[in-house]
Amino acid sequence: MAEVSRTATVSWQGDLAEGGGEVELASSHAAGRLPVSFPSRAAERAGGQTSPEELIAAAHASCYAMSLSGALARGGSAPESLEVSAEVKIAKSPSGIQITSSALEVRGRVPGLDPGAFNEAARDAEQTCPVSNALRGNLEITVTAELEDDA
Repeated sequence: MAEVSRTATVSWQGDLAEGGGEVELASSHAAGRLPVSFPSRAAERAGGQTSPEELIAAAHASCYAMSLSGALARGGSAPESLEVSAEVKIAKSPSGIQITSSALEVRGRVPGLDPGAFNEAARDAEQTCPVSNALRGNLEITVTAELEDDA
């Protein structure tokens, strides 16, 4: 595959504490302009604003879903469905805010696959996910997998 680039842009006004901006997915225009502010990073409820950490969670969950789907299909067990979430956590550090972890949770329906094989595929897919590979070494990555019954 040739090198491909994707672009996001931010328009920001004001200082850190009181200012805010809008994120645009400039390559795809897949979403409208998304409001972003510093307080949305640490607030319990983001109030309709996104944060860099939420965008990382979206990137991690979607990349991981693609990696797992591809791995299962290559192994002869294409998934019927996968539901993936990523929870990215931050904490204060001496240098400011630090992203500390990304917890992936996947629930899948994969006809003919047993839970052990699904868990193994789930762990292996995290190792091949490009976003996991970009994050690895900088934060803790965990995977929790659950295979739904065929019934």
